[in-house]
Amino acid sequence: MASFSFGSGNAAKLLRIPLYLAGRIGTLLIPRGTRWVFGCGAGVGDGALALRTLADERGHETLWLTASDREDRDAAALGIRSVRKTGLRGWWATARAGVVVVTHGLGDANRYGISGAFVVQLWHGIPLKRIGLDSPATTQVPDVPGAALLSRLVGILYRAAARRIRVLPAASHRSRGRLESAFALGDDRVVVTGEPRVDVLSRGTPEDRRAHAAAVLHRAGEEPLSGARTILYAPTWRDGAADPAIPSAAHWLSIIGLLDRHNAVLLIRSHPLGEGDYHPPVPSRRIRMLGAAVVPDVTPVLPAIDVLITDYSSLAYDVGLLAMPVVYFAPDAEEYARVRGFYGRYEDVAGADVATDWDDVVSALDALLADDGEFEAASRRSATLSAEMHAFRDGRNTRRVYETIRARGIPAPKGAA
Repeated sequence: MASFSFGSGNAAKLLRIPLYLAGRIGTLLIPRGTRWVFGCGAGVGDGALALRTLADERGHETLWLTASDREDRDAAALGIRSVRKTGLRGWWATARAGVVVVTHGLGDANRYGISGAFVVQLWHGIPLKRIGLDSPATTQVPDVPGAALLSRLVGILYRAAARRIRVLPAASHRSRGRLESAFALGDDRVVVTGEPRVDVLSRGTPEDRRAHAAAVLHRAGEEPLSGARTILYAPTWRDGAADPAIPSAAHWLSIIGLLDRHNAVLLIRSHPLGEGDYHPPVPSRRIRMLGAAVVPDVTPVLPAIDVLITDYSSLAYDVGLLAMPVVYFAPDAEEYARVRGFYGRYEDVAGADVATDWDDVVSALDALLADDGEFEAASRRSATLSAEMHAFRDGRNTRRVYETIRARGIPAPKGAA
């Protein structure tokens, strides 16, 4: 069931305009300090956690802005100081911060305390589907009298918010152009450093990465089956619309049969903003849920995955760093292209044989898992796609972002060499 839409979210933003104005007045009166504060729409993780770890190592005072009891616990488990982003304490922490780091939007921090801060927007994936000002979905409002005017007002507010961003890292020059367009920013703000969130996919040996990923799954309660291959299904958000890819009862039987034949496990990660009902009618140990409530940040888990199934997710670019085969499953590609749009042609990424139902997916997986040659060919295609979109794969993206921030005038912590 869809749990969020741009329309409802934008309506709420318009109603909060007086609070934005009050927050702006407050930030004009309160001097900013040197603390770095971090927030992430997906929880304690993603590129924000990578950058926070490095900033802490370099001696900066850091604070994580949480949004739930789960995030409070996750931050405490990592030894990270935190405060709830909402309320007076969250506003004060944001309003006093010198650097504010977010991954999804300014609402990752306290949105009313942002004005005047040095904002670093790490974003959370290389765009395949159109985002920001490039997508009509971004400025949607409910169908009410004056909707067109309200939509234009949302667009104005979005541009004003984007102008606060001082650094927005891009994975490559191709990705940079998309981000510049989506956020209406110049190339002085969008910099090609690589994305901190994927450093975990490039550091160490493949064996080390897989062992670390397996440990993350183990801590989340996911016990592997002996010798089983692991398949991850990660559909993207439909902007509040229903997910068209829920398997039928017959499809569930076919999926379970495939998993039995090849000794495989299917992990299903619905998008946290629009989770669908992906529970089979009869429980199976070979089908498991891996939603955001189980593992908030999926990127560190990827080295433990053998095959990815997705539609429009940026994971399709990321898993190529691991040379992982991808099965593209998009039952609504034409409609999605019309309503949301893509950067370039979807076929240029997914190929000509995109699966449109679960029968196609099972057939594609059968071929991959039964034929080593087919598996290796798909791995090479994935790696080639990734090489076109990730300019760096040295595990040093976070360091380049940090050095960019420092070069833009953010001082070293007191006592640092």
